[in-house]
Amino acid sequence: MFPKLLLLFIGLPLVEIAILIKLGEVLGFWTALLLVIVTGILGAALARAQGLWIWSQIQQELQMGRMPTEKMLDGLFILIGGIVLLTPGLLTDLFGFAFLVPFTRNLFKDWLHRKFEDMIHSGKTNFTYIIR
Repeated sequence: MFPKLLLLFIGLPLVEIAILIKLGEVLGFWTALLLVIVTGILGAALARAQGLWIWSQIQQELQMGRMPTEKMLDGLFILIGGIVLLTPGLLTDLFGFAFLVPFTRNLFKDWLHRKFEDMIHSGKTNFTYIIR
């Protein structure tokens, strides 16, 4: 686990810096800076819109007496996407936008479902139910 975290917190920023430097060479400093700012603003607006939409969907599910597990998972991905979009860089922006767009978010949700199912079937995890 530690090597993965090390790669995430050291490797990813180095890759982002390299991409931004190369982009600055190709497009120019001010254009690259403007691109980072615009993606941040667009990402924040999209995260807000998607967040408000999913919040209303969660409230509707609760009013109908259903547990909104899928919608809450959508909300988690939207939150992560919004946070990732706040970090400067184009690679993280791609992941952030992918978490905010419903089609690609559903692909990530399907992958996560399969991952959880594999963990359960392989015995790598277990669940405890508390019945009152």
